[in-house]
Amino acid sequence: MQVVKNDLQAVKEEVRVVKNDLQAVKNDVHHMKLYQENIIMPRLNTIESCYTDTYSRYRNYSDKMETAFEDIGLLKKVVSEHSIKLQALG
Repeated sequence: MQVVKNDLQAVKEEVRVVKNDLQAVKNDVHHMKLYQENIIMPRLNTIESCYTDTYSRYRNYSDKMETAFEDIGLLKKVVSEHSIKLQALG
């Protein structure tokens, strides 16, 4: 009978340890949730806002970019031609 009591006491002790470990895990999860809510999510929202604002600006000017690239190409061509002409004069 004493062996059964000792085994039961050992099981009770193990259950107590598991309960303590479970409470520690619960506390850690709670702290992680608070950190996520108070630190990570606001930062992610800020990053998202920056990217969406930038996207909106680029989207509004995307049709103008093609024209700008064409103008730059034309400008390069004219500068090259003028450079050749200036070198010939000099």
